[in-house]
Amino acid sequence: MKQTLLLTGLSFLFFISCKSDDTPECRRCSSELTTSFDLCKENNGNASVNGEDTGVSYAIYLEGLINEGVSCN
Repeated sequence: MKQTLLLTGLSFLFFISCKSDDTPECRRCSSELTTSFDLCKENNGNASVNGEDTGVSYAIYLEGLINEGVSCN
């Protein structure tokens, strides 16, 4: 009985610790030509802008924004 309880507790902790991995990494971006927007790295590695998946790799999208003079914090 104790082993079952321990295993259940450990499984719960593992589930909780992995759940935070689902949160996308986001930055606030802006430029003189655009209003501020949220740029996020989704779990699939793509960039999303204001919640819309761009279909482009986050690193490539961010690099393109920086090259165009957009600043992201």
